[in-house]
Amino acid sequence: MTDDLPAWFTDALATPYDDREVEVQDTSIRYRAWGKSGDPVAVLIHGGAAHAGWWDHIGPHLADHHRIIAIDLSGHGDSGRRENYSLETWAAEAIAVAAAESDDPPVLFGHSMGGFVALTAARDHGARLRAVAAIDSPVREMSPEAKAWMAGNASIPSPKVYPDRETILARFRTLPRDEANIDYVHRHIAEGSIREVGDDSHGWSWKFDPRLFLSTRMEPEALANAACDVALIRGERGMATRDITEDTRARLGRDVPVILIPDAGHHIMLDQPIAMIAVLQTLLSQWRTP
Repeated sequence: MTDDLPAWFTDALATPYDDREVEVQDTSIRYRAWGKSGDPVAVLIHGGAAHAGWWDHIGPHLADHHRIIAIDLSGHGDSGRRENYSLETWAAEAIAVAAAESDDPPVLFGHSMGGFVALTAARDHGARLRAVAAIDSPVREMSPEAKAWMAGNASIPSPKVYPDRETILARFRTLPRDEANIDYVHRHIAEGSIREVGDDSHGWSWKFDPRLFLSTRMEPEALANAACDVALIRGERGMATRDITEDTRARLGRDVPVILIPDAGHHIMLDQPIAMIAVLQTLLSQWRTP
């Protein structure tokens, strides 16, 4: 099957990376890094319930002139878990992994919830950043029903344990689900989303902490001016609709470019990865010169 996969994908997955770890607010944060140490840093921030491996086929293509970092936010992937999560804490984690690699201001790219993290970092730590871009991140007001659910501290169910590896891989879905996702990219991301559990419920489960869903939203009132450059990227069929994106742009209070990726859904790295690579390469080239 590997022979049938395109070279841009197999070459990216075959590219070696440094597997590293830092401690942020008493929690272990794991990340992987491509490119040369000392080059300008860009941090790739995944969405909610995702992990650093979502960028495995993207990161190596950005590393010619940059040190590219893909982070596992706390509660995700192979990083540690916390009692409570917040966009502010995740933003501190993204800045910490960049600082572990360079003293120079980094670029942050965040997808979906990761875009909320990037925008939070720009709001609170913009002077320490070169630029941020939010990728199909729908900043919108929470419904009254959702607010009531959050206020009531609704319980989060324990993650389900599946009997074997193939069963849980077959259950992997993106939210929202999109039939346009490329199968081999989908499979690779699914394989990095699971872990074997060895307690009395021996089997396979998801890596993410279900409690993180209490902290994965950003409302329009949380947006503010930043002391760094900001860009917004949206998929034509994504969740960050034209109206949502224009409201976000207006609230940021500055001339923020909006880049549309045609025929892309919410998970742009799954259905239009080459277009995503081209956009990120262009932004990095533009932002490399202060």
